[in-house]
Amino acid sequence: MTAKTKVIWLTGAGSGIGKSIAEIFVRKNHNVICCSRDAEKLKRLKTELNDKAGLVDIYKLDVTNHSEISKVYNEIKKGKEIDCLINNAGITSFNLAADDTMEEIRKIIETNLLGSIFTIKTVLPDFIKRKKGTIINILSVVTKKVFTKSSIYSASKHGLLAYTNVLREEVREHNIRIINVIPGATKTPMWSNKVLEKHSDRMITPSDIGKIVFDVFTLETNMVAEEIVLRPIKGDL
Repeated sequence: MTAKTKVIWLTGAGSGIGKSIAEIFVRKNHNVICCSRDAEKLKRLKTELNDKAGLVDIYKLDVTNHSEISKVYNEIKKGKEIDCLINNAGITSFNLAADDTMEEIRKIIETNLLGSIFTIKTVLPDFIKRKKGTIINILSVVTKKVFTKSSIYSASKHGLLAYTNVLREEVREHNIRIINVIPGATKTPMWSNKVLEKHSDRMITPSDIGKIVFDVFTLETNMVAEEIVLRPIKGDL
């Protein structure tokens, strides 16, 4: 690692947007702590990134488990200081509100909302102590427009948007940046094969979102991009 290398803690790194974020940060010579519930995806990611420089660390992590998050963070802290937390882990359902099961509701809220809050709470004391740090949250265009068959997913993303907007005001004095990236339909495994076959040509690519995330993180001025909305040129699906 060089003096300019930053340390990025990334959740949901195994596929989709998270994988693309990991790829660009490693390509730009930054150390990425890649976390996912799927250990096999993490192993494949590390292999695909051809990590000869030792810039990729992988940890199996369920963000719904606060004690597990603390354990992973304490392991990371033994040798590194986190410069940026990227909350990307997320799941969804495509059901009418009347059809969502209680188990689906619990899993989505715990992963998308509570999981992100748990990771934020974990890094925040050190960020405040050091008077610096960046938190980037991958949200969704559901926070800007109503989509049917996404009630619980929307609730989780709206909740995280509200939480981080308040947090931003509370930590400005500590030089901590809170950045919310809000993508529209993106070509990821979250969508069914049927939807991808029909609409993938007009969807945002994960790699393009990765580039945006990298650019806003590396913008080293007294300005911060607090909220970035990204949509396909042809609009929402």
